[in-house]
Amino acid sequence: MKTNSNIYTKKRKPNIGNLMSKAALFLISILVLASCKVGEKYERPHFEEVSEEFYVKDSILNDSLAEASVIRDSLLMSSIPWSDFIEDSTLVALIDTALVNNIDLQKAMRNMDIGLEYLAQSKANFLPSVNATPAGFGREYYSENFNNYGSNRARRNHGENVPTSLYTERLEYTSALQANWEVDIWGKLRWQKEAARADFMKSQEFKKLIQTELIAEVASTYYNLVMLKSQVEVAQKNYALNDSTFNIVKLQYDAGETTSLALQQTKSQQLKAKSLIPQLERQYTVQENKLNRLLGRSPRPIALDVDFDEIEFQKRYKTGIPLELIKNRPDVAMAEYELISKNARTGVAEALKYPSLSIGAGLGLNSMDLSNFLDPVSSAFALLNGSIFQPIFNNRKLKTNYRVALTEREIAQLEFKDNLIGAVEDVSNSLTRINKLKEEYKIAQERIEVTQKGLKDAALLFRGGFANYLEVITAQSDALESELNEINTKKQILIANIELYRSLGGGWK
Repeated sequence: MKTNSNIYTKKRKPNIGNLMSKAALFLISILVLASCKVGEKYERPHFEEVSEEFYVKDSILNDSLAEASVIRDSLLMSSIPWSDFIEDSTLVALIDTALVNNIDLQKAMRNMDIGLEYLAQSKANFLPSVNATPAGFGREYYSENFNNYGSNRARRNHGENVPTSLYTERLEYTSALQANWEVDIWGKLRWQKEAARADFMKSQEFKKLIQTELIAEVASTYYNLVMLKSQVEVAQKNYALNDSTFNIVKLQYDAGETTSLALQQTKSQQLKAKSLIPQLERQYTVQENKLNRLLGRSPRPIALDVDFDEIEFQKRYKTGIPLELIKNRPDVAMAEYELISKNARTGVAEALKYPSLSIGAGLGLNSMDLSNFLDPVSSAFALLNGSIFQPIFNNRKLKTNYRVALTEREIAQLEFKDNLIGAVEDVSNSLTRINKLKEEYKIAQERIEVTQKGLKDAALLFRGGFANYLEVITAQSDALESELNEINTKKQILIANIELYRSLGGGWK
């Protein structure tokens, strides 16, 4: 290629001061723009239907909710670790196993890991993205009719022999490092980070919820097993009494002192008492298998070395004010974190309607000659560019997304309110259930005393000939029913205590 030696360009030295001033001005402009943030800061909504005692100034996003407490003169049930609340060593060992091996709890922990990864990614969005092309090669082949006629003619005018088919039009070797950075002008990245954090905290609360539910379920199933074991023993004892009665009636029948009808009815009552045993044993096996599944293992026998009569009710701790206690509930916290996340996503949707600023830079080597490729003086290049993108018309997508986000935030607020009301309802129901069950238990104990005395009197009168077999059968049935009812009522009180503990948000600490 020919060059004109009469034409030259005078190189000017760059003015470092001007460059520094422009760079500083550019950075200040970016910082000013980045300080802008659209969207509404989250504030806990006020629900008139829920007591004022629930509300505190700060959000649980700042971990201040757990510190607020208006109850200072009593030890709250929800703040007691489950291992202290439950005093049965066998049950504590079972719960320990469940907390390690339960499948649902392990899945919840994996979900927490996923949430933590998304949170880390949201933080990294503030940094530039950097990509590298370690080595690149490009070679373009064209023919005579390629739309580059002017270039070919110029080459021929300079005496070059231009081929007509598959000639090399362009050849280059490249190695480059590219970076791109989006300036968070309207707070889009900050809202994304807040949403990711709320989602992560929600996954933590979900893990707590699973743990609380697991402890309550293991305890309830355990008490069912102990109850059924005790009921089997009562049924076996009752069957022995019926068997004894049948033998006496049979002797009377053989002696001609009673009718075959008495023998048949006594035998029927004996078989009825006997059939109750496999029914209870079947229920026991079902509950045993359920407990094994909660423990994360296949069905196997569970040793119960506890006497049902020795199990005592929980009386050590006060419950305090329900609204103050439900702040510990994971499901209530989950509902608020969901609302925080939806509020942040509304900010993201609003920020997408405004211009976005991206800054790109590149540095590398580029050469048409491989021998000069590694020479930084003749092959180095650097690029710096910036662009502002403003959406104008996108088939109403941005407007629709923003309005949908607003509606989803309203739905999340309603769900938060519903969780609050439901939590108060659970506590109220649990307290009422315990109080009324205790009244039933006292009545059941009185009934046992009456039926046991009646059973003894009927047996003595029957042997003395002053009572018939029907009176004995009735007394035995009443005694059996009263004992089974007393055991069942006590089991319900034990489970009701566990349910109250769960409804107050205890068990996950």
